[in-house]
Amino acid sequence: IAALNARAPTFLKLLGGEIISVDAKHSECTFTFTVPLDYCHSIDVVQGGFVAAMLDAAMSHAAFAHDQNVIGVSTLELTTHYPGVTRGDTTLTVKGIARKLTHKTAFLDGEIMNAAGEVTAFARSVAKIVRRPQA
Repeated sequence: IAALNARAPTFLKLLGGEIISVDAKHSECTFTFTVPLDYCHSIDVVQGGFVAAMLDAAMSHAAFAHDQNVIGVSTLELTTHYPGVTRGDTTLTVKGIARKLTHKTAFLDGEIMNAAGEVTAFARSVAKIVRRPQA
């Protein structure tokens, strides 16, 4: 986990993101995010594109957790739903789950929960995966 956090893209750090758990058995990756108010509108509402970015990051990392031979994940389609308000300046838990990986395609799910455990956003994604070349 420390190595993944050390290599995290800058945008994850800007959004206050940190990987807190990786569960290879269940193909899950969980982040916490504390989005600064600078990335919010209407005082503390996280802008929707940042919500999608957090979900996309957690889902992509779940694909890495699913298979150690996956070295790249490129989102082909991302559908995001916003059943609640995702607020900044508070701790959010963002979980990604790899539902299925074929040789070149990943089917991924993700959700954001606020501190009260309420789901404020969820997503489903299809991604192209790149695998480590076989020797």
